Amino acid sequence: MTDSEIFEVPGLREPVEIRIDQWGVPHLYAASQDDLFLAQGFNAARDRLFQLDLWRRRGLGLLAEVLGEGYAEHDRAARLFLYRGDMAEEWRAYGDDTERVTTAFVDGINAYVRLCRTNSRHLPPEFALLEYEPSYWQPSDVARIRSHGLQYNLHEEVARALTLRDHGPGTEDLRRRREPAPHRLRVPEGLDLSVIPSDVLRVYELATTPPWAAGTAPRQGLDGSNNWVIAPSRTATGRPLLANDPHRGIALPALRYLAHLSAPGIDVIGAGEPALPGISIGHNGQVAFGLTIFPIDQEDLYVYRTNPANPHEYWYENRWEPMTRVTESVPVRGGEAIAAELWFTRHGPVIRELPDRNAAFAVRAAWLGPGMAPYLGSMDYMRATSPDEFVTAMRRWGAPGENQVYASPDGTIGWRPAGRVPVRPNWDGTLPVPGDGRYEWAGFLDVEELPSVRDPAQGWFATANQLNLPSAYPNAEKTVTYDWYAPTRHDRITEELGKHAAWTVEDCVRLQTDYVSLPGRRLQTLLAGLRDEPPAAGTPALGAATAGDLLTLALLRDWDTRLTAESAGAAVFEVWYRRHLRPALRARALDGIVGEGAREAALARVLPVEDAAADARVDLELLDGDPDPALLLGTLDAAVRELAGLLGADPAGWSWGALHQAHPHHPILALLDGAAPEWASVGPVPRGGSGDTVGAAAYGPGFRQTTGATFRIVVDVGSWDDSVAMNSPGQSGVPGSAHYDDLFASWAADASFPLLYSRAAVERHTRRTITLRPPGAMRAQETEDPHGR
Repeated sequence: MTDSEIFEVPGLREPVEIRIDQWGVPHLYAASQDDLFLAQGFNAARDRLFQLDLWRRRGLGLLAEVLGEGYAEHDRAARLFLYRGDMAEEWRAYGDDTERVTTAFVDGINAYVRLCRTNSRHLPPEFALLEYEPSYWQPSDVARIRSHGLQYNLHEEVARALTLRDHGPGTEDLRRRREPAPHRLRVPEGLDLSVIPSDVLRVYELATTPPWAAGTAPRQGLDGSNNWVIAPSRTATGRPLLANDPHRGIALPALRYLAHLSAPGIDVIGAGEPALPGISIGHNGQVAFGLTIFPIDQEDLYVYRTNPANPHEYWYENRWEPMTRVTESVPVRGGEAIAAELWFTRHGPVIRELPDRNAAFAVRAAWLGPGMAPYLGSMDYMRATSPDEFVTAMRRWGAPGENQVYASPDGTIGWRPAGRVPVRPNWDGTLPVPGDGRYEWAGFLDVEELPSVRDPAQGWFATANQLNLPSAYPNAEKTVTYDWYAPTRHDRITEELGKHAAWTVEDCVRLQTDYVSLPGRRLQTLLAGLRDEPPAAGTPALGAATAGDLLTLALLRDWDTRLTAESAGAAVFEVWYRRHLRPALRARALDGIVGEGAREAALARVLPVEDAAADARVDLELLDGDPDPALLLGTLDAAVRELAGLLGADPAGWSWGALHQAHPHHPILALLDGAAPEWASVGPVPRGGSGDTVGAAAYGPGFRQTTGATFRIVVDVGSWDDSVAMNSPGQSGVPGSAHYDDLFASWAADASFPLLYSRAAVERHTRRTITLRPPGAMRAQETEDPHGR
């Protein structure tokens, strides 16, 4: 028995059937693609309307209109980073029918908005709590909003510049490892590091971080993703497998939304972002596809010398060039609209001005150009009918940079990185540059200049945001980036994929949720050299443990190096390594590099308190050749004392999950004055993992998980109904819905559910049916047969 509901939706030509399965995944069946994408928009709004409305308002700079003057500064910042080019050029840059698809999708959203505004029964409760109504969309909204994407690498080049400014190159070498190594930093000629203010990125961060997520949103190096493809020769069934688990913020509702879109010429299932048409991760019955970040350096900070007589003129090619001013009206709830002055140079939006230093700063971002709206480029590739078509479609991809892996039933597997790589003829992008004309991009690399792989001899290929350029790639001439993620997750994936030759879907899920800590394994070998009693005379030994260390040493020595939620050894290791040993190692390394008075500030720079996923290689290299028993045991003792304060004196009661937990919060918690409703958060639940494990679960100072794979997929290529997925906390963003948080417990337990594809399987598991009809269709039917026969 299934529930059923009928809606009249303007713009439809034929009825559309939506079958919702028991896990909340909607399967949309339409007679045409125009109807299909209109229905996708309507259905996305049905499940995620408040999330969609907030996304649009934040992106367009319209938060103050409904939330008050306190958000006007965010609105001004957001408007600086909108796409402001020609819309005809913008639409041409994507797939051939992207404008048409987006228009249909937005028409569907607007149809549901109209329904909610005329019948409050359908209105999600957030709107009533905040006392405003959802707004109507324009198709251009989808393409103009850019601030929701993952951007690289402005934070890194500014952090590097500030570290060099304050503490010198020795401290910068401790802050983050650059690759390909060795790579020597060169301060661009003419760049005065002293003029760069510490808050130079404040406006940029306002634009690119949701105000309700400030302090909890992932930063570069803390998010990430895993994916891999396995050839038929290494699977139990003789069919390829594709696995993908993108790591983003732990949010309520989830960032991604699973859907199945079926019409003549398209039959695609998987996940995308609910505010965008189409599917970006999944399969279409002919090609499976999954992505991770390929961290292309698509951003630069330009530092200008401004005219003392006019701070809105900057020196460019031996003359003063005027900035461009755009004045916009920012509506404010309960008050007068605010006039926002936006300033732009030829390179991009001005984010900071220092008239007293005759300086200004602007961001050049590839993702502000035509065809660079994040993930909108999936329009072509999600309909590819072969690996070759898929690879060809990736030529249009702009932002963010992605490692796309793909597989098809004929056994083909492959890797295709994509994204626009700026060509910097005379510098490497690692530091800001003067904006006087000496440092200009010379177009973009052709995507064919990037490496790719088809049917690798080893029978598999994996990416985890690590350096994956082959040794022969000329990065110095065709620089992708020097700021790759640490290879820890990839090293562990490689270790496992290389071991077995009969992989299954279940094996892939286990690897996606693998909690083996490679730093833990490395440090465990050092602990093996610590003796439980003083060594005999003349016997070489690393050192001797005191009686107070014996129990915790035993816990760590017997620990299986897995950061499972129930493990006491995992709790000891994480508190010891991240909160005591790692800071001590870097503090010791700073001796002789910075003076005593600057040591604390330098340590904060090389090991930010919020960075729970700092590159472990730096720390492990500091241990090589000098393990220093006193430092190991002293920091371990401090960790044990901290754990006793957190979890009690008896180690028998310790576990990693007692500290490390997932507790996603709804934006309403930050937006609402007064008490929040119960549905404003779910959890907490114990979690395993860390920022170093394949089952990624980075966390902040309070151990609350901040990022991870709330969405996962494993595709059994060719036996599509045997694929599985997960999307936590649930498919719906509507409080009170049966699918609001129904997947949260399963996700926390590292489970998955079937991702059904065939019509027969979908019908067997349908729990609700929604029919969308053109206006008047029901009345016409009743006129023809008043008895409904």
